[in-house]
Formats: sequence, structure tokens, C-alpha cells
Amino acid sequence: MIRAVLTDIEGTTSSIAFVKDVLFPYAREHMADFVRSHSLDPEVRALLDEVCTEAGQALNGDEIIVQLMQWIDEDKKITPLKILQGMIWEQGYHEGAYTGHVYPDAAEKLKDWHAQGIKLYIYSSGSIPAQKLLFKHSDFGDMTPLFSGYFDTRTGNKREAESYRAIVKAIGLPANEILFLSDIAEELDAARTAGMQTTQLVRAGDGTQPSPDYLQAQAFTNVSLSG
Repeated sequence: MIRAVLTDIEGTTSSIAFVKDVLFPYAREHMADFVRSHSLDPEVRALLDEVCTEAGQALNGDEIIVQLMQWIDEDKKITPLKILQGMIWEQGYHEGAYTGHVYPDAAEKLKDWHAQGIKLYIYSSGSIPAQKLLFKHSDFGDMTPLFSGYFDTRTGNKREAESYRAIVKAIGLPANEILFLSDIAEELDAARTAGMQTTQLVRAGDGTQPSPDYLQAQAFTNVSLSG
């Protein structure tokens, strides 16, 4: 019996195009100004120090910006980058530059599952603040009351089983009572190794590579909780 659903965002609840064509370009466009104007803020300064640690060398302000731009272009899942992106995206949401894309079927089923008492959690490479912003400012209004918790790369790499074991411990349910939804087979591999139930979302237009190893659904309305 499934008692909790853990879901990815990009390619699962939300369009890859929204992230690639809206959020990433917005962060790239505003990154340099944000870093220069906030470099003395303690939280941002700590993140810039983490950038240097990840890069393996001391970098000055302009070099940090160049490194961040490179990571954005390479779609790196590096924690300080993701947190800085989230801070910039917050600005965009508050200014009304965009709303958080959520597929209608995902919004419908997440609301249904919540009403049924199913616990809902998010696990994304985007930072937890960025996750909350997307769902708070979603196309369907504030969806954050639906979720019991959020996980990001500070928990661990999404393609490593140990990350999912840590999430199982945090949720406090047996692993086989948690269903993980993602479009990425390697993430599903890691979740299954940790004992979770799994379903692959295969959305037309998102470029998902279907895996024969997993149950597949074209929408949340096709996802079974029979476990």
C-alpha cells in the first residue's frame, strides 16, 4: 500500500521547457548583477565561497561569475549554483515575470492524493527554496500546502541509492510504501535499490527516454498507487 509519493519536478510535475527556456535563461541573464549586488550579504558570500570550493581554487568576483555561467550552460547540479538560481528566480516570481509551470494532470492528482491522506514530497536537483517558489507561484495558485516535505542535492545525488535511503528515513515510512515518480531511469534505479516503488513519467514533448524496466505513465492520472 502506497502511503507517500515522492516526485521529481522537471519532466515529471512540470515541463522541461519551462526550466530550460524560462528559468535557466532568467537566472543566466541576472546572475552577474545579482552576485555583484549581493556579494557582501552573508548568505550569498557563503555560497560564493562554496563555488570556489567546488571549483577547487580561489576565484575573484568576476571569475566566480564566469564559473557560474559555465555551470549553467553545462546544466551542472551543483548546490551553490542551484541555491543562487533559486534566489534569482524568487525575484522573477515576485515581479510577475512568469508563473511556475505545473502540468494540469499533476495538479489534479496531487490535490486528489493529498485529500486521500497520501503524504506528498518533492525531490529535485533545484534547491528547496526554488521548489517552494515554483509551487507557491504555480499556474494553479499556491500548491505548497499539499506537500509534507522537500529534498534537494543537500540530501545527495539523485542517482545514488543512499540519497533515497536518507529520504526514507526522513519520511519515516517503510521504503516499499513510498512511490517515487521521475522521468529519469537512473534516478528510478537508485530509488528502487533503496526499496521504493517506482513509476516513470513519459511525457510527449519532454524527450523522456522510456525504460522497459519500469511501469510507465503518460500523466499523473495514469499513475497507480496500488503498490
